[in-house]
Amino acid sequence: MASHAAATPAASRPAPVSLRLAARRSCSRGTATGAAGSSASGPAFSFPEQRARRSGTACSAATASSSKAGSNGTQTDKSDRLSLDNIRASLIRQEDSIIFGLIERAQYSINAAVYQPGGVDVPCFHPDGTRASMLEFMLRENEQTGGKIRRYTSPDEHAFYPDSLPLLVIPAMSYPNPLAPAAEGININARIMDMYVNDLLPALCQEGDDFNYGSTGLADVSNLQCLSKRIHYGKFVAESKFQAKPEEFTELIKAQDAAGLMDLLTYKEVEDRVVRRVTNKAATYGQDISEELPSDLGLRNQKDIEYKVAPERVGELYREWIMPMTKDVQVEYLLRRLDHL
Repeated sequence: MASHAAATPAASRPAPVSLRLAARRSCSRGTATGAAGSSASGPAFSFPEQRARRSGTACSAATASSSKAGSNGTQTDKSDRLSLDNIRASLIRQEDSIIFGLIERAQYSINAAVYQPGGVDVPCFHPDGTRASMLEFMLRENEQTGGKIRRYTSPDEHAFYPDSLPLLVIPAMSYPNPLAPAAEGININARIMDMYVNDLLPALCQEGDDFNYGSTGLADVSNLQCLSKRIHYGKFVAESKFQAKPEEFTELIKAQDAAGLMDLLTYKEVEDRVVRRVTNKAATYGQDISEELPSDLGLRNQKDIEYKVAPERVGELYREWIMPMTKDVQVEYLLRRLDHL
């Protein structure tokens, strides 16, 4: 998989024709002509940069029935999971989720029909009457459920369809958010979707169609959400680095020096360690484990091991996509870091 600079338009990337996503518009369910009141049309997976949060908006019945809510119906997150001190531990945990998700997806063929508008007859239509893809339908449905239970009010979650999120059915949550206000407007899920469908899947899965569309879509939704969370965690990483070197970063931010910020953020030796770690994890998780203890097995030839996902593919994913995209998020966040001052 080849790396691309942040400024390179997604449309300019070469990708399998069978997987290239066509132009999309907001989804209107249940009618081929599009229901009135559908949101404005737009290009494929190119969602507004400004995230539409539903924090503080909950159904009154749910708010009134909660004995744990505050006087205004808002609850407080008392965990420390969003603390800047926990960044490294969180990123390492997310590695496990991503690797296991890729192993799950790799057991199925590419199944291109899942990504083609109208490839599967799902009850989801765009305002112009064209049918949405199965992946779009499943992702929208998943975000409807997650949105109701405040998943996307958390600073570390980013919806692919933020303008379509529903009202909450449980009291809103107040999170200890260490990020600057500009973080709200940063969402690169359009790029993540394009990378996943057009670059990652062809490298991960066998060509062809095995008709396991439901299992394929479920794995894709989970993987996209894991990748989105990991990449957008760059905001927390950037804030931690800013607080460690405020003077150096402030000078570059005031000059709007994106290249200088990227240089200051980049630690090649750290990136190399991450690649080695995820490659080793993929090698460990991606092989069949017997009931025998390692000491009883003796030395094994690595060439004799059949991996469910080639470990080097996971390392390439991190080096060529996840880490560069994470740094793009960091730079974009830092460029706006002082906007509120």
